[in-house]
Amino acid sequence: MPRILSLVVLVWLLVGIIAAGQRGYYTEREQNCATLGTIAVTMLAGPLNYVGVNPKVDNCELPAPSQ
Repeated sequence: MPRILSLVVLVWLLVGIIAAGQRGYYTEREQNCATLGTIAVTMLAGPLNYVGVNPKVDNCELPAPSQ
């Protein structure tokens, strides 16, 4: 059973990686926090991307380093 679950999770993530690539998230956008968040959410959504789920991260602010 754990092998099947691992295989399902692996295939799920691979489909998400492919979906993000097809949307041009790796090359066609400015690389910033929001873009990286959108790529991560798209990868996690996996096959749901192909049934209309279009996850996006619009506002992403990283904390400033302490001084």
